[in-house]
Amino acid sequence: MILGLTGLLMAINQTFGLKLLGFYPLGNAFLYYLIGIFLAAALLCYPARAADAHRMPWYDWALAAAALGCAGYLGVNGLRMTQEGWEFFAPLEATLVASLTILLVLEGVRRCGGWAIFAVALIFGLYPLYAGHMPGFLWSNPFSLDETIRAHVMGAESIIGVPMQVVANLIIGFVVFGIALTITGGGEFFMNFATALMGRSRGGPAKVAVVSSAFMGSLSGSAVSNILTTGTITIPAMKRSGYSREYSAAVEACSSTGGTLMPPVMGAVAFIMASFLGVSYAEVMVAALLPAILFYLALLLQVDHYAARQGLRGMRPEEIPRLGDTLKQGWPYLLSLAVLIYMLLVMRLESYAPYYATLVLLAISLFRRRQRLNLAKGLDFLYQLAHGIGNLVAVLAGIGMVVGGLSYTGVAGSFSRELLLYAGGSIPLMLAAGAVTSFVLGMGMTVSACYIFLSILLAPALVAAGLDPLGSHLFILYWGMLSYITPPVALAAITAAGVAGASNTRTSLHAVRLGGVLFVLPFLFVLNPSLILQGPLDLILLSALTAITAIWLVAAAMEGYLYRVGTLGWLPRLWLLLTAGLLIYPEWRSDLVGLALLGGAYLWLAGPFRRRSAVKIEGQRTIG
Repeated sequence: MILGLTGLLMAINQTFGLKLLGFYPLGNAFLYYLIGIFLAAALLCYPARAADAHRMPWYDWALAAAALGCAGYLGVNGLRMTQEGWEFFAPLEATLVASLTILLVLEGVRRCGGWAIFAVALIFGLYPLYAGHMPGFLWSNPFSLDETIRAHVMGAESIIGVPMQVVANLIIGFVVFGIALTITGGGEFFMNFATALMGRSRGGPAKVAVVSSAFMGSLSGSAVSNILTTGTITIPAMKRSGYSREYSAAVEACSSTGGTLMPPVMGAVAFIMASFLGVSYAEVMVAALLPAILFYLALLLQVDHYAARQGLRGMRPEEIPRLGDTLKQGWPYLLSLAVLIYMLLVMRLESYAPYYATLVLLAISLFRRRQRLNLAKGLDFLYQLAHGIGNLVAVLAGIGMVVGGLSYTGVAGSFSRELLLYAGGSIPLMLAAGAVTSFVLGMGMTVSACYIFLSILLAPALVAAGLDPLGSHLFILYWGMLSYITPPVALAAITAAGVAGASNTRTSLHAVRLGGVLFVLPFLFVLNPSLILQGPLDLILLSALTAITAIWLVAAAMEGYLYRVGTLGWLPRLWLLLTAGLLIYPEWRSDLVGLALLGGAYLWLAGPFRRRSAVKIEGQRTIG
C-alpha cells in the first residue's frame, strides 16, 4: 500500500507538473522510478511459487529492495545517462546494475505473466546475441552481451519504451478511476442497472450478465477481474433460472472478454495501440465503439435465441430493482463517466481526464454515506492499485524487451516484408494468417503482450497490403482477445467455470459455440472501415445495418432458432449462414443478393407454403 501510494503521488506529480518538494525528474528517470516502485510491488504481491501463496518469504523482500535500488541508481543518473550515451558506453557499475535489472524484470514477468510470456521475453530479448547466426531475413548484425544489456535498460525502445511510457502517462490514471468506481459501489450500481433493463425479458439472467459485464468491462478492461466481480452474482442467478452450469459460465466468460474492446475505459492495450499508431486515445475509443456494440449485441442475440428455443423465462419481479430508483442512487457514477468522456472526446485532455473524473466521483461520495471513501476503502484502493499496476508494469517491462530485441536488430521490418511477399498481396490469406497467429499467441500471452508482439511483426504487413491501419490493429487485438474463451487455455472460461463449479472443458466448448458469432466480427470491420466509423455517415449507417443483420443471422443459425419461425433444421441453418456471408462482404451487390436470400428464407420457412404444409400435416395427425 505504501508503494501504491508512492507510485500514485509520483504519477500525479509528473502528469500535472506539481513539482512537489521540488521533485520533477526527467522523462527517463521518472520511468525508472516508476518501474522500481511497481516492480517491487509485483514481487511482493505475486508469489514466486505456489507454496508461498500465504506467506512473505525473505527473498521477496530482498528482490523488492533490489528493484528499488536498481531503479533509484538509474533514475538518479538519468541525465548523465543521456548526456554521456550510456546506451553505447557506460561505467562498469552501471552495466552491472542494468544486468540485475533485467533479471528482476524477467522474474517479474514469470510471476505475473507465467512461463509462456517469460519464455517469449527471454528468447526475443536475447535475440541480438544470436541474430548473426539466423538464416535469411532473420539475420542481423549481432550484439555483444554488454551491448544487449545496455540497449535494453538504457535505450529508449526496450524496458522504458512505448509500453512503459503509456503506463506512466495514461494507464495509471484510468486504473485509478476504475478502482474508485468499484470501491465506492459502482459495480453494484451497474449490476442493478443491467437487471432493471433486461431482467424481465426471456432468459433475463443471461442478458443481465451480458449487459453488466459490458458496463464493468468498460471500466476494468480485464476479463478475469470482471468475472470475479460480476460473475459471482450473475452465474448463480442464471443457474437458478434453468441454465446449466457450463452455459452460465460460458455466458459470463464471453461477456467479460469483451471488456477489452468496450469504451470508454478499454484495456491497457488500447492506450498502447494509440501510441503505436500515433493517434489520440479518443480516436481509438471512437473506432472501437461500434465493434464493441456489435460484440455485445451478438451475445444478446445468442442468449435470446437460446432462451426462446429452451422456453426460458425472465427473473422474478421481486428480484428486479426499479429503474428510476436505481438511477437515483447511481447518478454520481454516470456523472463521473460523462466528465471522463467529455474530457476525452471534446477537451482532448487524455492524461488529466481520469484524475478529474475520479475527483468528481470522490467529491460527490463525501455527501453519500454508502459511497463515502473511508479508511478501510482507502487502504483497499491503494492495495488494488499496487496489485494491478504492479502486474502491468512487470509484464510490459518484459514485453518491452521483446520490442527492443526486434527493433534493435531490424528483424521486425524484415518479417513484415517477407510476409507480404509470401502472401502475394492476398488480403484474405494475410488476414487468415493474422487471425491464426493472434489466436495461437493469445493462448499463452496476455492480450497486451500478444498485441504488442504482433503490432510489430504483422500489422505493418496488413497496412502495406492496403488495409486501414486502425482496423488492422483492432483486428489483431480482437483475435488475441478471443483466446480467452477458446481451448486449450481459455483463461476466462476456466475462471468462470471455477465460479460456477462447472467442467473446464465443457465450459470452454460452450463458450466457443456461444461466441461463434464473435469470430466473424473482426473480418467485418477490417474489411469495411465504415464499421470503425470512418467515411460518410450514410455509408456508416448502411454498413452497421448490414452487419447487425449478418450477426443476427449467424446467431440464428448457431442456435437453430429464427424469429417468427421457431426451431430450424440443418438445411435452413446453412441457408442463413450463406446469407450472412453475403451480407458480411462489403459490396452492395452481395448485400442485395443476401437480402433476397433472407426474404426467400422467410417465404420458405414462414410464408404461405409453410402454413399450407403445416395445415396438411396437422390434418393427417388429427385423422390418425
